[in-house]
Order: sequence, then structure tokens, then C-alpha cells
Amino acid sequence: MMKQFIIAGECKMLVSIVYDSGYGHTKRQAEAVAEGVKSFSGVEAKLVPVAETPIDWEALAKSDAIIFGSPTYNGTISARFKQFMEDSTRTAWVPQTWRNKISAGFTNSGSMHGDKLNSLITLTLFAAQHGMVWVGVDLFPGKTNDEMNRVGGWLGAMAYSKDESPELSPIKSDLDTAHYLGKRVAELSLQFASGRT
Repeated sequence: MMKQFIIAGECKMLVSIVYDSGYGHTKRQAEAVAEGVKSFSGVEAKLVPVAETPIDWEALAKSDAIIFGSPTYNGTISARFKQFMEDSTRTAWVPQTWRNKISAGFTNSGSMHGDKLNSLITLTLFAAQHGMVWVGVDLFPGKTNDEMNRVGGWLGAMAYSKDESPELSPIKSDLDTAHYLGKRVAELSLQFASGRT
């Protein structure tokens, strides 16, 4: 069932982006995802950093879709995101309040590969345990650094963030991939809510 919330008298769809960011690189990805979400009229994006408390559980319950993002450290998600998953979401899991919500994920690491796939699998399994519907990236891998999906991820948006300032990395094509993921989630959420296939 589509849940909506009211902003200034208008009925809107809500997509929340729950993320952790150790050094600011994943935050840039999250912001790009949010911009992609907002490219559809009537769809609102809400950034939910897990490092800030309290988490807005009411907004997550009202969300039509939730997109998860974490940096990849040592081949898996960050400790803060793991704590959010394991310790915080029981109140949503027991009554299955996220059931049938659209979900997706994104990650980055300090190397081109960095075992990012394991992080996305972890996020996918987490969403599945909440009864959510996962959306991947439907882009062929880019062949150059200027093309979207240059890292070649299908399960979610991947980025390579060098050991440099978040203003320099991830590069534009990785942020464009994150933007595309947000747009895709918004589009499919609208279709899902309207009953289209």
C-alpha cells in the first residue's frame, strides 16, 4: 500500500536515503541519489544519516522507498551502519512496517574493487529480511571513467573514492550513477504505487 505525506497541502511520495559516511565520500553519493529521486515531480527525498540521532523512524515508516548506503571497509559495511541494522530496526522488523517498500543500495571504497559487492549483498539481505523489494542498477558497465557504472555494479551503485578529499572523489561518473539509481527508484516506486508493471 502506498503511503504518502503532506507538504504544503500537496500529497507527495517519500523516498528516504539512510546512509553512513566516514569521511564524506558516501555523503556525496547519498546527495546524488537524493537529487535523482527529486527529478520526478511529486517525489520527495529525505537524507537520514545514521550517525545523527535520533533516527526519524516515523519518516521511514511513511516512506514509499528506502535506499541504503554505506562505505565499504574491509569488505563489508561500516560498523555504524551495521549497528543501525542490528540494534535499531527491530521495531520496524517485528511488525514488518517496511514490507513491500522499494529498496536499493549504494557503496564506495578506497580501491576500484574493494569487495564492494559484499556490502551490497549485505544491504540486499537486510532489505529482504524486512520484506522489501530490491532495485538494482540496469546499466551496462561503463568502459571509460566518463561513463556511468564504470565500476560495473548491477546490485547497486558503486563508487571508487580515492584517498583524497570528498570534493575530488568520487568522480562525476560515479555520482551520475548514484543519481541514476535515485531516479530509477523514484520511477519504479511511482509505477509500483500505481499498480503498473
